[in-house]
Amino acid sequence: MNTPANTNSRPLWQRLLIRRLKFIGIIAALIVVLLGGSYLFAPQWLLDGYNMHEAMNAQLEKHSVQAGDTRWVYYEGGQGPTIVLLHGFAASKEVWLKVAPMLTAHFRVVIPDLPGWGESSRIPNASYNIDNQAARLNDFVQTLHLQHALLVGHSMGGAIAGVYASEHPEDVAELALVDSFGLKFKENEFAKEAMSGKDPFIFNDRAGFLRANALAFEHVPNIPGRFIDVLVKDNIKNRAFIENTFNELREDSQVLSLQSRLDKLTMPTLGMWCHDDKIIDPSALDNLRSGLTHAPAISTSVLNGCNHMPQMEKPQEFAQVLTSFALQH
Repeated sequence: MNTPANTNSRPLWQRLLIRRLKFIGIIAALIVVLLGGSYLFAPQWLLDGYNMHEAMNAQLEKHSVQAGDTRWVYYEGGQGPTIVLLHGFAASKEVWLKVAPMLTAHFRVVIPDLPGWGESSRIPNASYNIDNQAARLNDFVQTLHLQHALLVGHSMGGAIAGVYASEHPEDVAELALVDSFGLKFKENEFAKEAMSGKDPFIFNDRAGFLRANALAFEHVPNIPGRFIDVLVKDNIKNRAFIENTFNELREDSQVLSLQSRLDKLTMPTLGMWCHDDKIIDPSALDNLRSGLTHAPAISTSVLNGCNHMPQMEKPQEFAQVLTSFALQH
């Protein structure tokens, strides 16, 4: 009759291996329980951890600095000529994380949360329109000595970058405007609703979040539900600020804040648009080009397969266009 072999009769290396495998199994089980619990009960931790991982992958470090009336929080990394990236309305510095690894390989990249947004500070009842943000940007540029950089602005950030460049042309080496606000364009459904006072960037649940994202993305990113809950909670928390700023940007002086200053831009300028932008119609690119009467060089690029967020939907193509523009000048 066969009897089970005595485990003590196994070679030492087998016993040690079994113990190690058991230990690894226990640790793996604990990690699964911890991550599962975090996803259910503390999804903010996981989302922050994911962003931290993406930043590390892009060789970016998070810093903060007091500049003017704002405590700016920003990413910085890479070596070479400096590129400053400005995000759009109701967004944050994290929208640049997909494209950042392709830029830090060749450039020093600085990515701030604009004042009032993300982790940067906000003054209650202060104005955060394009003109005031451009003034705050000057404080940031002077504090970190970012003169002579390539300044890149997306959507609302494009208007801020353009207005700043028109007022401080000596401090901007090149300017890149990406699906930029502040220009004339063929009125679309988004513009009609926005000018009537309907803010599509406020939402109270997952369905509202997905509707808002459908306005900005050709293909809405697949985001886990509990992460969406974090973003919904953040939107509700900042509702008053989002609505107040949205209403400020509807004013006539803001809608064409960049268009009226294009003749003051005296640096090489790039206009980059998504072919199917449903927020800022690509016709804005023609008005940008015709208004740049004093720019020494004008480049334009239209990307296919994206809506309003080329840096997230087409990061490789975005990086190629931006890198080529930077190297040309």
